[in-house]
Amino acid sequence: MKKIITEYLKPFYGRMAIGIFFKFTGSIMDLIIPSILALIIDQVIPLNQPAPIFYWGGVMVVCAIIGMVFNIIANRMAARVASDATEIIRHDLFARVIYFSNHQMDTLTKPSVISRLTADTYIVHQMIIRIQRLGVRAPIMLVGGIIITMTLDPGLAMVLIGIMPVMMLIIILVSRKSMPLFAGLQQALDGFVRVVREDINGIRVIKALSKTDYEKNRFDTINTDVVNREKKARMTVAVISPAMNICLNLGLVSVVVVGAYGVNNGTSEVGIILAFMTYFTIILHAVLALSKLFEMWPKATASAERIIQALDSVDILAVQEVTEDGETVKDDAFVAFQNVTFSYNKEEPNLDNISFALAKGETLGIIGETGAGKTTLLNLLMRLYDADAGSITIAGRDIRSIDPRELHQKFGVVFQNDMIFEATIEENIDLGRNLSKEAIKKAIVCAGAKAFVDEKADKSGEQLTIKGANLSGGQKQRILIARALAASPEILVLDDASSALDYQTDAAFRKAIKENFDDTTIIIVAQRISSIKHADHILVLEDGVAIGYGKHKHLMKSCEIYREISHSQMGVS
Repeated sequence: MKKIITEYLKPFYGRMAIGIFFKFTGSIMDLIIPSILALIIDQVIPLNQPAPIFYWGGVMVVCAIIGMVFNIIANRMAARVASDATEIIRHDLFARVIYFSNHQMDTLTKPSVISRLTADTYIVHQMIIRIQRLGVRAPIMLVGGIIITMTLDPGLAMVLIGIMPVMMLIIILVSRKSMPLFAGLQQALDGFVRVVREDINGIRVIKALSKTDYEKNRFDTINTDVVNREKKARMTVAVISPAMNICLNLGLVSVVVVGAYGVNNGTSEVGIILAFMTYFTIILHAVLALSKLFEMWPKATASAERIIQALDSVDILAVQEVTEDGETVKDDAFVAFQNVTFSYNKEEPNLDNISFALAKGETLGIIGETGAGKTTLLNLLMRLYDADAGSITIAGRDIRSIDPRELHQKFGVVFQNDMIFEATIEENIDLGRNLSKEAIKKAIVCAGAKAFVDEKADKSGEQLTIKGANLSGGQKQRILIARALAASPEILVLDDASSALDYQTDAAFRKAIKENFDDTTIIIVAQRISSIKHADHILVLEDGVAIGYGKHKHLMKSCEIYREISHSQMGVS
């Protein structure tokens, strides 16, 4: 929470100071009113003169109006500051998250990131408001009330001061115990968000496989865990308010008893006792307000720490200084892997000693069974992860020395299960890159999407639903391919991008790419031999190891696995 206050609230210190001035003035007006009432009862009324009564009564009304207006202004300013500061926090957090590497996202997890952007920022927003409202007014009313009661009757004031250490001890003990409970609650909420996200995204699969009861039980388990954690945390901090009430009510009883003796003995006056009771009530509300602030503080601190953790997350994939290791790459190599090894868990390698080189405009086909490391190779090429050993170069430059934004602009990519956004077809292809209409139309034609886009005259402006639910599998893949082609990338990466296309459409797509993007280096991950048969190079992977590399005819002779796949799909060829 310290960084939120010192960094994100710093630009608003001026506005907060003005708000504090209004809050301070309004609070002082509220503190003056009981003293005026005591003056009227003890000194003005005994004079039996209406004029002084109306005068001091008018002063009370003016103080009440000023207090009300100033408090309203201060509260409105506090709300604006909290909203503006939270907007900046959310912006910075989203901007940081959007550039996360896959490693960073794997570390924090997607549900946790969503929770930090939504629930945690909301909690911090509420805390910023309370700091400006309760955090200013409550101490003024508490300290001011004590000071005024000391001037009214020091003996009665000592009764009140005596219970303060007890109340502070309760707040400190409860806060220490509740902070880790709220931190655990936020982690449980991350799991809750994950389950909800998975179930909503996979609702069709759940229904199709009649797994609704299973998912309901899974949801009930995580929901019960969240509820139990929240109960425990809330029950812990719930001790504060009742404990404060008991302490202050005992003090109030003591004041009444001691005050009654004072009036009876003539050492005190009725007006002073009445004012003292009013101040005691003011102090009671101030302490309760502070207790609510302390109740929320542990939760807000936990949320703030999670936000700062994401903001301060170190990008291990930042631009690095790379020294040559003495190995050389072919002079004509545009994309090259040299003895690349990588493991997600840093125990078992997912890719082991992979090497190949592509000239500009060449095509590499990658084939292998599920889990062979095909997508992992693409992730390393785009530097979504860093290789554990070896080097990857583009145009002779180690990709670790290239700024990630510059690097990713070289690629046009179609991932497995890629994302269609809730927007028009053209917006899904352009994706905020400000591409020309001609480039988009060319990409649509090359991807074989023109036929269904032109089914209606305004089809290209039709709104798609999220994930492209109103498109067929083949139509979605053609839109994704058009997106990858539209910016005329230097390197085109197709990760099983034609699996939903029929053989004729797939062949037409490959022909169109060759005719219109002959300078583009293409890397195709495929399950079908026909999609990569005519590639300049074909890499066969098995358990992260290259078991075959060459052209189709060469592999048909030298690689048994490749030959078996070809025979099973195409017969002898």
